[in-house]
Amino acid sequence: MIKVQNLVKTYGQIEAVRNISFEVQQGEIFAFLGPNGAGKTTTIKMLTTLLRPTSGTVEIDGLDAATNQNEVRKRFGIVFQDPSLDDELTAWENMDIHGALYGMPRKIRRERTEMLLKLFELSERRDHPVKQFSGGMRRRLEIARGLLHTPKILFLDEPTLGLDPQTRNQLWSHVQKLSQEERVTVFLTTHYMEEADRVAHRIAVIDHGTIVAQGTSAELKQQTSTETLEQAFLALTGSQIRDEGADSSNDMRNMAKMFRRPR
Repeated sequence: MIKVQNLVKTYGQIEAVRNISFEVQQGEIFAFLGPNGAGKTTTIKMLTTLLRPTSGTVEIDGLDAATNQNEVRKRFGIVFQDPSLDDELTAWENMDIHGALYGMPRKIRRERTEMLLKLFELSERRDHPVKQFSGGMRRRLEIARGLLHTPKILFLDEPTLGLDPQTRNQLWSHVQKLSQEERVTVFLTTHYMEEADRVAHRIAVIDHGTIVAQGTSAELKQQTSTETLEQAFLALTGSQIRDEGADSSNDMRNMAKMFRRPR
């Protein structure tokens, strides 16, 4: 579903992404982990057509992301770190506008909206303005909206940042159910190692623009002779605190603006 080959992105003399390759299969939950500034955001921007690679290729569902941008964008949904809902609109209105922007027929988007609001336990709040929602409810609504147009891939960038453990647990249960039942491929980033350990089928660790390890959580632990994924991550990337670097929140805000409507 996602095929990356020899992907490179440079900014002048800076190599943000250095010749990385990986594949993600249909229905797989794939975690992309790395310290701040490691190249995660730059990679996601290339996968979601916001950036053109300096060299290398990205294929999404068999399509070249650099030359088939519009078709590629129809095939994925994305949930950003920063909020992108309209607070003044209701949950139903946020969903309905999103579906209309993607050209979904009214009957289909209503049926999908009903199903997703029920799945994410938001049906009773469908007519309430989003400004009245808790952080966890907003996150669930954003993921439901990202799935409305029946994407084959869902990109989740730090989707549980700032949420309490109960809400995080519930959200990942919903995502796992969707992956299993609708065969949605999930590409996620998170700094919560226990989340990746719990939900990801496979994991790639990127550091200084290079993928330093790939495999299941068990394989990464075995490779580093550690007992937890967090210990394995630190063994692979070091314990030094990193600056934001190229993976800045401004980059993600720019992405959110771009993907508020399809092009």
